[in-house]
Amino acid sequence: QVQLVESGGGLVQAGESLRLSCAAAGRLVSMYSMGWFRVIPGKEREFVAAISTSGGNTYYTDSVKGRFTISRDSAKNTVYLQMDNLKPEETARYYCAASLGSGLRVVLQNWKNYNSWGQGTQVTVSS
Repeated sequence: QVQLVESGGGLVQAGESLRLSCAAAGRLVSMYSMGWFRVIPGKEREFVAAISTSGGNTYYTDSVKGRFTISRDSAKNTVYLQMDNLKPEETARYYCAASLGSGLRVVLQNWKNYNSWGQGTQVTVSS
């Protein structure tokens, strides 16, 4: 099983950017489709973005399209989430996850289809 460690969270002002990293150990991240989810206190886990094993397919929730970019670097065994123009309502704990499921959006947008999760990194966006 792959172990995942997120980093890169922090406190920023609205409109600023952050890049989250998800470093994998134990298995090659290239074996997995990868996703980012977020949890806002009092709300359910929300799909943010996902990328297929090859990196050829990427998926985003509508609210982040055009502002967030998911990518993967197989040489570094790491997946990234570049977040631009952040909004206060996006304050949440962000988690990366690895899936052995198919690379289809319908699969990757469902947190139940992921096999491994990191501990998360907190993102706080002030207004």
